[in-house]
Amino acid sequence: MRKYFEFARVQMQVHAAYSAWFWANTFSILLRMLVIYFFWKAVYSSRTEIEGLPFDGMITYIIIAMFLQMFVSGVGQELAHTIKDGNVAIELMRPYNLITRLVAMDLGDKVIHFVRGALPLSILAFIFMDITLPTTWQAGLLFLLSAFMGIWIGTFFDLLIAILAFWTINLWGLQVMKEAVISFFSGALVPLILFPEWFQTISLFLPFQAMVYVPVAIYTGILTGTEAWLALGSQIFWVVSLFILLRILWSIAIKKVTIFGG
Repeated sequence: MRKYFEFARVQMQVHAAYSAWFWANTFSILLRMLVIYFFWKAVYSSRTEIEGLPFDGMITYIIIAMFLQMFVSGVGQELAHTIKDGNVAIELMRPYNLITRLVAMDLGDKVIHFVRGALPLSILAFIFMDITLPTTWQAGLLFLLSAFMGIWIGTFFDLLIAILAFWTINLWGLQVMKEAVISFFSGALVPLILFPEWFQTISLFLPFQAMVYVPVAIYTGILTGTEAWLALGSQIFWVVSLFILLRILWSIAIKKVTIFGG
């Protein structure tokens, strides 16, 4: 286990070394926050609430969802490149589990991204953009647990798509479609309660709403009490199911790798 902590630590150092990339990324997120804020301010200029959500509730949902969406993708693209360029054969001969190493590196990336980017920007949002805290400490605690589950669901799903590189010639289109589907069905763009009933019903049977919508809905009070606990139960189901599916698919996929002399 120690070597995986070292992978995570080294990845944090690598990430911290590229300060130009960090400031460019931070600036783009800040611009996006401003666009979101003034867009919804204009929408609420002629009304006090939409589907029961006042302006501060809506802007809180959108900003928290935007931050959370940054963490639900994992290292799928790196795994796909490793498979397509053939380096997966070399990686499989090394004394570590490739998937666990990638997850450890992804964890390092997310920790440094949270400390250097998401945390300072969220403090700015709380001060200048009317972002509110959860109504109770229990809701805050449940949000943290739910966000943790959502990040794992996104990470496992990302790796599942990447493993398909063993069977496809070009994974680019599939990854683009994945990002679009996640953005749409996860509730990262707008709360799912703004969509028609049939769309919300379909979303309940998909893992995407468990990545972003469930944690942010708990944070903003859209889901409370029994509904919140049931939603958390569905997240646990998706974490376990996707993990098992990932292990099965990976064990099938690596059988396609032929290593001469290995």
